[in-house]
This record gives sequence, C-alpha cells and structure tokens, in this order.
Amino acid sequence: MAAHEGPALFRPITIRGLEIRNRVWVPPLCQYSVTARDGVPHDWHLVHLGAMAAGGAGLVIAEATAVNPEGRISDHDTGLWNDEQAAAWSRITRFIRSQGAAAGIQLAHAGRKASVWPEPMRRRGSQPLEEGGWPTVSASAVAFDGYREPLALDEAGIAGVIDDFRMSARRAVAAGFDLVEVHAAHGYLVHQFLSPLSNTRDDRWGGSLENRARLLLEIVRAVRAEIGEEMPLFVRFSATDWVPGGWDEAQTSVVAAWAEDAGADFFDISTGGLVAVADIPVAPGYQAHFAEYVGERSEAPVSAVGRITDARHAEDLVAEGRADAVMFGKAMMRDPHFAMRAAHELGADTSMWPAQYLRARPEHNDGEW
Repeated sequence: MAAHEGPALFRPITIRGLEIRNRVWVPPLCQYSVTARDGVPHDWHLVHLGAMAAGGAGLVIAEATAVNPEGRISDHDTGLWNDEQAAAWSRITRFIRSQGAAAGIQLAHAGRKASVWPEPMRRRGSQPLEEGGWPTVSASAVAFDGYREPLALDEAGIAGVIDDFRMSARRAVAAGFDLVEVHAAHGYLVHQFLSPLSNTRDDRWGGSLENRARLLLEIVRAVRAEIGEEMPLFVRFSATDWVPGGWDEAQTSVVAAWAEDAGADFFDISTGGLVAVADIPVAPGYQAHFAEYVGERSEAPVSAVGRITDARHAEDLVAEGRADAVMFGKAMMRDPHFAMRAAHELGADTSMWPAQYLRARPEHNDGEW
C-alpha cells in the first residue's frame, strides 16, 4: 500500500522534522493526580499516556503542565519548572516513543483560574490560602466568576512568565518530548490576555488585538528559540468565548497567522473556558467548524476536537480537508485502544498493534472487535 492510499485519518503527517504516523491524536487531558503536590508525574501518568500510545494514537500530548508553581490549575497538577520533573517526564516519553507514537506536552499557566480545588475532590472555586492555595495573577484584576480576584501582572511579572515558558520548553527538549504546545485556550492566562472580556489594560499588553496578542507571540518566539528549528510548536486556541464582545474565530484566525510568523506550526482549535456561563450548543463535532474556519483563513494546519467519537466522522473531517488531524479526548479515556479500533473500522493498516497484542487482532478472531 502506497503512503498516500488508505483512509485519510491514518495517513502520516510531517511537521518540521517530525513524522507522525496517523491523525488520531490525544489532546492534553488534566488528571489532577500529583498528590505529592510537587508537580512530578508518576506511574499514573505513565500508564494513562502510555496506554494510548500502545493503543495506536499518532500523537499523545501530556496534560496542561505548569511552567511555574503559581501557574498550576490545582496543587495536584504536573509541572516542568525543575529538573526533577523533567527527569520523571523522560521515563514517560521513552515509553510513548517506544510504541511508535509522538510525545507532546502542553505548557501552561492558569492565571486567574489557578489555585482551585483538584477535580477529584469535588469542591469548586479557589482553594483558600490557609488550605494550600496561593494568590493568582492575570492580565487585569478581573476575577473568574466565583474565584478570588487576581493581581494584574506588571512588566516584570509578564517578563517572568515568558521566561518560565522558555525554560520549561528547554526542559521539554531534555525530557525527550517530540513537540511542545503553548496553551492559549480554555480561559487560562494567555487566553486571559487575548480576550477583551478579561484584558482591560491600557498599556502595550492590552487594548488593540496586536497588544492583546503580544504575550502569546512573545512566548512563541521564546519557545521557538529554545526548541530549535526541527521540533514542531503547536498553539491551542479557544476560537470563541461564546459571549458577544469576547474573543472570536475572526480574531483567532488573525492571531494564528501572526503566531505562525513568530514560529508556531500547528493550531489545536477548541473553544470556551473564559467565562463561567455561556450558551454553548454542545453536540457531536460542535467545535469542528471553528477549526475549519481558522485553518482556511490563517492558511495553517489545524486539528479539530470536541465530542468526536465516531471513526467515520473523524475520517470525513480529514478527508474533506476540514481538519488536518482529530483530537480524541474522552473517547480515548474510555478506550485507550480507540485508534486501533478506528483503523479496523475504516479498513486501515493495523501495523500499529503492539506485538504483545497481535493475537487479539480482529482478523485473527473472525473479524470481530
């Protein structure tokens, strides 16, 4: 079978110096599992991410990983602000890559949405300072609904954040990751600078679209300088706040083109997260048209995500040129071998099966999954 034949979802894609074996990708999936509160990933992260790599995914992106302690969503989040964390991640990247998948990591700072209770604790809102929480920062002193008010970053604070992304990118390379993604979505710090709903500044970091995009572009330039010219650099955007007067797909498209000029290669398109209440028409593939919109107008490659659980649906998105890859989040958590099942359903090459599992392939079992 020639490389260009077969289902589009299972054709390899090359981004800079990296070839990814298929377009079935795993987005960052927060696990809130670092109970030691030191940001160091452990066995859970190895098994969680490793199972998806062994299950045939082309790219596995590790969860939102904080560039400094104050940037964690919760105190149970992973980090990459020190060498101990990088060493722990290297064990995980070795296994992901040994299974034929590419290993990515999303570098993040939660901004005003930091210092919240970790999801498994079933408590909402900011974690009190006396119970382990910490002061938060943002573009402006505008709180997320129900959370404590953040401190508006000054020039020194902004410079520090950019440098933290730079140093975390350096550690990502040392840890063996194949690509880095900058988190500019879901209402976290970079998104807080991008959206006029959360950025009310009147200095060079606020006001115009160019000013609101400045933090992202400076981070992209800093990360690109650290990772070199061969490693891909992704940016995850929320294409809309789903609120009138907020961030939207038109602004996303413009800033994506600017980010590409600054050194980014690929845009992971999601939506929402900036405000607590928004009218979001959740349905299968409800965000895919935003990926298509941004890809067409920025002329950059994009991935789609959001309630995409059917292999044929994903195949159509890629085959029709509406997205260059598809991110499967909850579908992968429910079935870490989703990629192998999708390959079977679409009649694709199933050579990504681990040798240990070959006797379970459907063709060895009357074609039954």
